[in-house]
Amino acid sequence: MRKLKIGMISFAHFHAFSFLNALRNLPEVEVTGIYHEIRGRVESLLEQTGIVYFEDYRELLKTDIDAVVICSENVNHAAHTIDAANAGKHVLCEKPLGISVEEMKRMIDACEVNGVQLMTAFPCRYLTAVVEARQAVNRGEIGEIVAIKGTNRGTFPGGWFANPQLSGGGALLDHTVHVMDLMNWFLAGSRVKEVYAYAATLFQEGAEVDDAGMIHMKFDNGVFGVIDTSWSRPKSFPTWGDVTMEIVGTKGVISVDAFAQKNELFSDDIGKGIYSFWGDVSDKYMVKGFVDALLHDKPVPINGLDGLRSAEVALAGYRSVKLGQPVPI
Repeated sequence: MRKLKIGMISFAHFHAFSFLNALRNLPEVEVTGIYHEIRGRVESLLEQTGIVYFEDYRELLKTDIDAVVICSENVNHAAHTIDAANAGKHVLCEKPLGISVEEMKRMIDACEVNGVQLMTAFPCRYLTAVVEARQAVNRGEIGEIVAIKGTNRGTFPGGWFANPQLSGGGALLDHTVHVMDLMNWFLAGSRVKEVYAYAATLFQEGAEVDDAGMIHMKFDNGVFGVIDTSWSRPKSFPTWGDVTMEIVGTKGVISVDAFAQKNELFSDDIGKGIYSFWGDVSDKYMVKGFVDALLHDKPVPINGLDGLRSAEVALAGYRSVKLGQPVPI
């Protein structure tokens, strides 16, 4: 069986380490090169794995790799993706796909022109609770969807995430896109037509980006949605992630707590309750979906347009915040 050769472009986003681990556990994949601007950040990986380091990602793109995984700062996604496409490499790009609708369109166009595939990294589609909820909706168990209320509350990530010149935005951009993608997935065929949002800096004094947000959207089929996107999760939160949805239908409601697969341990020695997550490693399934699509010449399961459709809602949210009123898409 032919092995798929993959390179890693940047470890700026912490998900890169999980994606690399998932790739290395696939026998049909060989990770042949790593680029990161600062070698010291990946030095331990290089020592552990023996993977070749590249000082310039363009040199990595000149090799015989089939695809790249891009986990750079948001502002660099477009350049890295377009350069990869022009080099004939398939792309798995971290979310948000881009920081403007125009650049995301250029990314998608570059991949189409060069005959390569572009996948957006949305691993939440592979969480069991989400998959089963969508199957229940498709079976008609709650009738027609009327509204969806979601959360993706995170913790303040610091670093480049808090630098608007590198991130393109704060919590409203960072944490709208995951659940927005799920809403788009559940409501396939319907697009968001109007957005109203709130964003502010409430938890990190002096931060340059918003760390609190609520975004409301109206779909063209009449469904309403709302997402709490704040970096408001406390250190004592019982799960490492927070993706929830209340899906309201004409015949019932489905509640999704995507990271609730955990054990609870109450220890007198420790003096408090602790939580141990045992559930789905969604990054693994997402990466495998990307690899399988390339090896079997199938469309990637979450494409560039999916990435654009979620990010454009967050970007419209910032326009709404600026104007203080709903804005159309």
